[in-house]
Amino acid sequence: MKYKDIKNILFINYGGIGDEILFLPAINSFKEEYPNAKITLALEPRSKSICNLTTNIDKIIEVDIKAKGLIKYINIVKLIIKARLNKFDCIISSGKSPFIAIILFLTGIKERVGYKSKTDFLLTKKVKLNENQYAAKMYHDLVKPIINTEYKDPYIIIPKDIQLNEDIPKDGYIAIHPGVSKMSISKNIIKCPKLSFWENLINGLLEKNKKVILLGTKDDKDLIDKIISNQQIKEHKNFINYYNKTKSLMEMALIMKKADWVICVDSAPLHVAVCTDSNIFAIFGPTNEIKLVPNKPNISIIKNNINCRPCLWHKRMNNCDTSECLDIDYNLILNKIN
Repeated sequence: MKYKDIKNILFINYGGIGDEILFLPAINSFKEEYPNAKITLALEPRSKSICNLTTNIDKIIEVDIKAKGLIKYINIVKLIIKARLNKFDCIISSGKSPFIAIILFLTGIKERVGYKSKTDFLLTKKVKLNENQYAAKMYHDLVKPIINTEYKDPYIIIPKDIQLNEDIPKDGYIAIHPGVSKMSISKNIIKCPKLSFWENLINGLLEKNKKVILLGTKDDKDLIDKIISNQQIKEHKNFINYYNKTKSLMEMALIMKKADWVICVDSAPLHVAVCTDSNIFAIFGPTNEIKLVPNKPNISIIKNNINCRPCLWHKRMNNCDTSECLDIDYNLILNKIN
């Protein structure tokens, strides 16, 4: 196949909204080189809001890959059938499982691209998986065999018609998103410092006469409720509780873009902030910041430098009993804000 003939392509990438944001550079580069191609993305239902952040995805196919038992495999068969019916010219999938190449082969799509594995003989293009780099670059490696466009960090273009609520100051504020998804917490994947960290940090910022906007979604309710139960914070004139008020990821992105600083943990909002090129304090516990944020001067990594971190994903699949890596001094941020 001549690559210039690619008119209809299927990308597959499973994970949370953060994973889909990290996958955007691959899609953006492909669209830049093939502006007339129709792009379909197969993803988990929980991540479909990625379409709020880009116009480069024309269609999505929701695949509940986390379904239990037989239903999971029925969903995969449905994906294969949809892929066959849509007559794609090319299919590109992330994932290092040997089953990926088998699934791609069963779609009958002529051009099949994936990472090297025991079954990669079923692919037409195989890519070496390099996990020791920023994940967005790792995903971008998948499109290198069929494009010449250079990698660019994740970005989003905020439409001019997006307007912020009048509660949001025009400038001169600090946006804080303290939480992580309930799915992470249910799996004992804890990436958020203790309540006292947030209370001390917010109080410290307010004492510096900074305006603070607290962001969060329904997943963050428990933590947000505890923070605003602190009357000193809740009743301060410079504190704005914007919990569950953002109407879309794009609105959150605009709030972050206009902020002097964004403070958040390893979570989807962190990746949104990266897309807006905001000044960021990114708080990391057990996960590896090298793989999850680009090395840029506007991103300050806040962590507890203990020898055992980072451990999550390559040494263990959930937090240890102590989570000592999350004992982070809030002054690491406070002292850097004038």
